[in-house]
Amino acid sequence: MLRVLAVDDEVPALSELAYLLRQDSRVEHVSTASDGGAALHDMVQMIADGERLDGVFLDIRMPGLDGLDLARLIGGFPAPPRLVFVSAHDCAVQAFELEAVDYLLKPVRPERLAEAVRRLSAAVAPASAEEDEDVIPVELGGRTKFVAQQDVRYAEAQGDYVRLHTVDAAYLVRMSLAALERRWGGSGFIRAHRSTLVNARHVSELRFDAGRVVLQVGTETLPVSRRHTRQVREQLVRQFRAPGA
Repeated sequence: MLRVLAVDDEVPALSELAYLLRQDSRVEHVSTASDGGAALHDMVQMIADGERLDGVFLDIRMPGLDGLDLARLIGGFPAPPRLVFVSAHDCAVQAFELEAVDYLLKPVRPERLAEAVRRLSAAVAPASAEEDEDVIPVELGGRTKFVAQQDVRYAEAQGDYVRLHTVDAAYLVRMSLAALERRWGGSGFIRAHRSTLVNARHVSELRFDAGRVVLQVGTETLPVSRRHTRQVREQLVRQFRAPGA
């Protein structure tokens, strides 16, 4: 499922685009920004926090930092998100020179946006497919145990290490939580807290407890930070929504 950022300086257009994206079952989370500078700030913050961003739906003509200039800056990121341009002006040549996945003309038609999401999904699919069968090797007293991704209920940051919690044991591996999120974020793992990555398949309950949102994962009750509450709720609802609902 996709995590995307929508950028447009026109509030009605931004609201409509975000609404349509959130109706698509292939989209897990939608962030918004009302200008290029705010979008750049948000993306830098996401990288610092180890959050995944698959695509940017980007208006072209904006005051200050316009869409084309922002796209060039995004292209310099270590792992840049894919671009979909959305504009009332025909700048398709420049857009595809920047290797955009798609180019939409305003007003955006829902069926045309759905096609852009399909193209974006296809563009990021190879990385997700590799993650489906992923395992983590763990050294245990001279032997190596392979911990399967879907056996992990949640992962907890501990300094330069991550502790992987399964049903019957916990394993310490030398890697950052941000790196693990980049590796498993497209396979149902949710960032619930700066120090916790949770496997949505093992979440049995989301509730308020003493004014805070918490997740029930097996016998463990894990807190959700205020910052991550909305995206956690959205992803859980989307992932477990009944077909046809």
